[in-house]
Amino acid sequence: MFPHTALYRWYDQHGRKDLPWRTTLDPYPIYVSEVMLQQTQVHTVLHRYYHPFLERFPSLTALADAPLEQALKAWEGLGYYRRIRMMHQAAQMTAPTLPTSVEHLMQLSGIGRNTAHAIAAFAYHHPVPVMEANVKRVLHRLYAAPKLTEKQLWDYAYQCLDATDPFTYNQAMMDIGALICTPKNPLCTQCPLASSCQGKAQPHAYPALKPRKSIPTRTFLTLVVEAEHHYYLAPRTSDFLGGLFGFMHYEIDAPLLVHDRLYDRSTLPSLGWFTQHYSHFTAHTEVLHLALDSRPSGEGWYNKEQINTLPLSRLDSKIFKQITLNSKSSIVNPYPHNHASAQQDYPS
Repeated sequence: MFPHTALYRWYDQHGRKDLPWRTTLDPYPIYVSEVMLQQTQVHTVLHRYYHPFLERFPSLTALADAPLEQALKAWEGLGYYRRIRMMHQAAQMTAPTLPTSVEHLMQLSGIGRNTAHAIAAFAYHHPVPVMEANVKRVLHRLYAAPKLTEKQLWDYAYQCLDATDPFTYNQAMMDIGALICTPKNPLCTQCPLASSCQGKAQPHAYPALKPRKSIPTRTFLTLVVEAEHHYYLAPRTSDFLGGLFGFMHYEIDAPLLVHDRLYDRSTLPSLGWFTQHYSHFTAHTEVLHLALDSRPSGEGWYNKEQINTLPLSRLDSKIFKQITLNSKSSIVNPYPHNHASAQQDYPS
């Protein structure tokens, strides 16, 4: 029998009950927190993004009415920008209110089963379990199961659920996974679930470790084009960082064609090498500076004040910061022979 009483006693003493998204029943901030926390640690969300985002977009309607560019700017630095694109689209689909049922929540862009369950449990107290990474680890250890399918995980989650208090149960389970049943050094002797845990003798065996994938390195060239104190930036069109703005990125061997004119890279001053780590690859780019005598006609030219209002990727933000500091980075050439193939609008 699942020890709900022991779990709640522990949560009452040690749980993170003061997190702002746990002190409200308003579905919208709960939704915002769930999306932010999908790929980002609690500390980062709490201290850098959650409150500023809600100040900028205090309601679902405010988010729906805002241009996507403004939403992306508020998300800048959080990464995984598909999250905010989907949230903005969902807001436009459902504002001024979120649906109350799991079924209807899952019909909105970017809301999967776990996010729908979280909103339903925390905002509406529906008797459904939440299944995030920490809870999955707890379930693997409770049942001493090295591997579980998604269906098996959900079945176990429903078996453990306290349907009379889904809010407290789910918050407590997430905190057990985050604070006690941790990946590397679980505190089994302090765990309120120890009496029912089949894997406590060998917690590190559950879940089975997945083979670590090697992260490829890709090398690019970035061109900062300046004219009359303005810089050329273009919106990205790829799914990866679509909607963000960035400088001109080229494959390492591609010709530097700018406004129908070809430039010799060996004649351009270097601002140094910049590195950005993404979940699926590491980008290295050398940044060259091209100063034009006059600004060509057309869109895409911004002064520094205007650039500060544009949503930029972390890599482009680093480059822009270097420009504003007006100082050169030390030039380090990692993997000089790695000529990666990529679309021109990567790394954006």
